[in-house]
Amino acid sequence: VLDVIRKEAESCDCIQGFQLCHSIGGGTGSGMGTLLMSKMREEYPDRMMMTFSVVPSPKVSDTVVEPYNATLSVHQLVENADECMILDNEALYDICFRTLKLTTPTFGDLNHLISAVMSGITCCLRFPGQLNADLRKLATNLIPFPRLHFFMVGFCPLTSRGSQQYRNLSVPELSQQMWDAKNMMCAADPRHGRYLTASALFRGRMSTKEVDEQML
Repeated sequence: VLDVIRKEAESCDCIQGFQLCHSIGGGTGSGMGTLLMSKMREEYPDRMMMTFSVVPSPKVSDTVVEPYNATLSVHQLVENADECMILDNEALYDICFRTLKLTTPTFGDLNHLISAVMSGITCCLRFPGQLNADLRKLATNLIPFPRLHFFMVGFCPLTSRGSQQYRNLSVPELSQQMWDAKNMMCAADPRHGRYLTASALFRGRMSTKEVDEQML
């Protein structure tokens, strides 16, 4: 695995960092995933490490040992990752049931939501824009203390796979949906806590003036 990563890294022009998708409830994602992360940290100490970690949730649980796997792997995420996007299956299933109105969501539907989040977070790296940022700039602006690098992710507008129905949403509507608990990818209500830092990434045709008016 490390040979494949090394070859890919060598073929890059200016590698910013790595993105790791894994579940910390199962044995492979928590054990192999965190081991791979620590090896990559040794090999590329100055590159950013971003993870999309699916954490166990009480309502959607496959194995009994999920809490143990998660507890043992969180230490590695604290030490070796720079940015951790926290997702959980309970919130993803809720989005599929309530928002997307899917009667029997598959793992493909859940992965579609995660891929939309990954695409949204990295769009400012891949496309030209007025206020572009890279992985390091995101981390610099979002992380108040080095060990506090675990983030909730909200996404909008939510559309199901293969859906052809799109509605043009205004910036105020997008801003309202973005902070709504129903659009969060982990089962935690942000209204019950406080924000230390937040980052809003918009894509599409809109003016920065509109965005500034909504955010400030």
